[in-house]
Amino acid sequence: MADRKAQLSIDGVDQVLELPIYSGTVGPDVIDVRELANQGIFTYDPGFKATASCESAITYIDGEQGVLLHRGYPIDQLAKESNFIELCYALWYGELPNDDQYESFKTNISKHTMVHEQIVNFFRGFRRDAHPMAIMCGLVGGLGAFYHDNLDITDPEERRISAVRLIAKMPTLAAMCHKYSVGQPFNYPRNDLDYAENFLYMMFSTPCEDYKVNPVFAEAMDRIFMLHADHEQNASTSTVRLAGSTGANPFACISAGIAALWGPAHGGANEAVLATLDEIGDDSEENIQRYIEKAKDKDDPFRLMGFGHRVYKNFDPRAKVMKETCDEVLAEIGQSDNPRLKIAKRLEQIALEDEYFIERKLYPNVDFYSGIVLSAIGIPTNMFTVVFAVARTIGWISHWNEMLSNDFSIGRPRQLYVGYDKRDYPSK
Repeated sequence: MADRKAQLSIDGVDQVLELPIYSGTVGPDVIDVRELANQGIFTYDPGFKATASCESAITYIDGEQGVLLHRGYPIDQLAKESNFIELCYALWYGELPNDDQYESFKTNISKHTMVHEQIVNFFRGFRRDAHPMAIMCGLVGGLGAFYHDNLDITDPEERRISAVRLIAKMPTLAAMCHKYSVGQPFNYPRNDLDYAENFLYMMFSTPCEDYKVNPVFAEAMDRIFMLHADHEQNASTSTVRLAGSTGANPFACISAGIAALWGPAHGGANEAVLATLDEIGDDSEENIQRYIEKAKDKDDPFRLMGFGHRVYKNFDPRAKVMKETCDEVLAEIGQSDNPRLKIAKRLEQIALEDEYFIERKLYPNVDFYSGIVLSAIGIPTNMFTVVFAVARTIGWISHWNEMLSNDFSIGRPRQLYVGYDKRDYPSK
């Protein structure tokens, strides 16, 4: 029972409606408006900017303070002390693993990294220049045809098996997309490598060389996976939940999430950042300042990508970690004076000092630096969003599992209809 009530009075209606108010562990209170439907009234919230669509215990964001917590743990602490596999365990199970649980989980993931050999046939149906995200949508959705032995979504153990398969196979599928696009043979995964190392090995190893995974790159890749693992009820996660509410199998739901992530306003932002930095090109102070003025001019089509965030009204906590990772990777390859990085750092400095950016709270977000890091590692630009999808799979599948573990109903938003009223078909 809610201890507090919100009262809603409506013009022309004598009755005052009392709506329960609920409080979470932290964050804004919510008003339960479900009773309104019984009164023939809907709330109107385009973009769901003020709507809590579900109850969740996985991730919490305080956009005003720049806080991101996974199962209560701050993202900066996780990025420094943990790793992606441990974070996967925590997101799925709710708690950090002990040593035995961690080793068992890690081993289980490594034993499911291979994909069915017939999946290779799927690639022959795609053009070589097809976007990897288009291929990933088809491949992941098609996994349900190969691993249909554990698709009972009412069984927690079968849900766990499907989750392990997805987490394990996503890097393999992603690397296959890259290899197919460049005409190189696919690499089988190696169980002696950790998650990030294995992904880089499958991406870049060729039969004609003894490829060694750079440990700095592997650490950076693991950190990128961690920073993108989950982000509360974003567009793609909400898509996965909505698809899951129909009873769809987990592979179909994750495929739906990949499709939503593909949008440039969601997963493609780091590609846009690189394009912005390349457009600026010259790292001279005069040139950078010229582009800053273009960004301020509302009549100029130029947009400074990588600044501001739909949720964060303060510094994106992931951006701080990504900036450090960027420095480490560029130092490793001897590009500490990389023009892109010099432009990026100067843009960041300006954004933190210029009243225009401060008033509008346009701080650098995680995409601002992640594109530079991925590019330095050797990841092609068209694979950036695929890397994002690999990382976000654990968040998607954890939210899917959380929803199925509790009472839920099929998602069915309503609308404010503004079309024609009933009218007769014209006589002939």
